[in-house]
Amino acid sequence: DAGNDEQLYECPMCSLTCTNIQILQEHVDLHLEEHSFSEGGNIRDLELAQWLQTEEDNRQRSEEEKREREEFKKLQRQYGLDNSGGYKQQFLKNMEKEVDRGKMQPFEYHKRKADMMECLAFGIDDGKTKTSGVIEALCKYYENENKDVRHVWLSTGVDHFHSSLGDRGWGCGYRNFQMLLSSLLQNSSYNDCLRDTTLIPSIPKIQSMIEDAWREGFDPHGASHFNNRLHGSKAWIGACEIYSLLTSLRIKCQIIDFHKPTGPMDTHPRLFEWVLRYYSTDNEGGTKVMCTSKPPIYLQHQGHSRTIVGIEEKKNKTLCLLLFDPGCPSQEMQKLLKQNSDGTSLRLLRKFVGSLKEKQYQVVAVGGVLSLEEKAARCHASQVLTSEKIP
Repeated sequence: DAGNDEQLYECPMCSLTCTNIQILQEHVDLHLEEHSFSEGGNIRDLELAQWLQTEEDNRQRSEEEKREREEFKKLQRQYGLDNSGGYKQQFLKNMEKEVDRGKMQPFEYHKRKADMMECLAFGIDDGKTKTSGVIEALCKYYENENKDVRHVWLSTGVDHFHSSLGDRGWGCGYRNFQMLLSSLLQNSSYNDCLRDTTLIPSIPKIQSMIEDAWREGFDPHGASHFNNRLHGSKAWIGACEIYSLLTSLRIKCQIIDFHKPTGPMDTHPRLFEWVLRYYSTDNEGGTKVMCTSKPPIYLQHQGHSRTIVGIEEKKNKTLCLLLFDPGCPSQEMQKLLKQNSDGTSLRLLRKFVGSLKEKQYQVVAVGGVLSLEEKAARCHASQVLTSEKIP
């Protein structure tokens, strides 16, 4: 009360009025202590929040790294790069399973093992998954077919090879190479290139041949993907490995990349048109069935590959590819050797435009022999290999 002539002291922090300076000092000290405690608490809360966030970030990073390692191992297993063994190991393991299930007698296991070891020693395929004579049977069928096929073009002398106990799940690229090679071996134009390859090589031998091509300098980028090693693995191969192998043998070939659909519903009519030009060039005429000298075509898409052995042109101009699939067993292919008049077995081979709807396809097409100089030039070019893209 100002009327009492007492000295008043006002708190600078909350405007409280005191009559005693010591009381005011204690009051202000309480303010300061409270403020200090509050600030310290905020700092501790911030530090705790930062620590918790760091722990969460570390946990998420650890889980992501674990997922990446698992995905990488999965991809390694999927593409045969996990050091789990190759053709021989898988063959023996699958035969042991057959014995355990009672589907194979022990004496048959030992006989097949001995046969396999002998074939591997000589680097040749055992021929047990081969079907010959399908092209010849197709020629006879088309000569008598008079419904809707206007023209058909066929490669000659192509044997079908399907996957065996040793390469099931990963060997399609090698089997397609065997199919292509079976035709080239029957074409005298390639005798000089293939004088050291008179019999169909086994899959481990093909792996060694690709490694030889890499050592010559072909496709170093692709070689590094496989750590320069295929033999003894279950590694998948594709168009680039087929190109490198063929070129190392002085066989002229090219990779054509159909990198996007060119028709409705994600179809690839340009692929079919290209195959028609490949077969019909130098083979035009009035003959309905044309058994050409054209080698078959290696066809690759994501996860699988097949071999194009011919193409039909219907009377309504529709095109239909004829494909040998390594996944088709011999029992099914042999039905084509006894082709009935209605052609029902041909559904194994026929693929219309609406049947091929992968995002991207690649073909490897053979077209002659390379000189040593041309081979050297292609080896150099393969170090920056790019396929030809069809727009």
